[in-house]
Amino acid sequence: QVQLVESGGGLVQAGGSLRLSCAASGRTFNTKAMGWFRQAPGKEREFVAAISWSGTTTGYTDSVKGRFTISRDNAKNTVYLQMNSLKPEDTAVYYCAAGSAPYSGIRSYEYNDWGQGTQVTVSS
Repeated sequence: QVQLVESGGGLVQAGGSLRLSCAASGRTFNTKAMGWFRQAPGKEREFVAAISWSGTTTGYTDSVKGRFTISRDNAKNTVYLQMNSLKPEDTAVYYCAAGSAPYSGIRSYEYNDWGQGTQVTVSS
């Protein structure tokens, strides 16, 4: 099991940037894919980005491609989400998740462990 704690959320104006961090505890962090999901009020949780265990493979939902970048530092047991050119529609609670395998996809069931979430609010 992996314990996850997100940080870095906040209030930012449209066009601004934020970097989310997810600190993980547990010995198996560097063997697992990691993902970021988000949930806006009244909407279902949606996939944002994922990264393989080694960091060599990444994937993004179409709405964030070219604006968001996922990365990881296995030496620090941390995964990041750099968010640039933020839009009001990016407003949501962002969750970090640990995959059940070295490569995981866009489905929530592919992730075993979840953080508590961090709020991102983008004002227009």
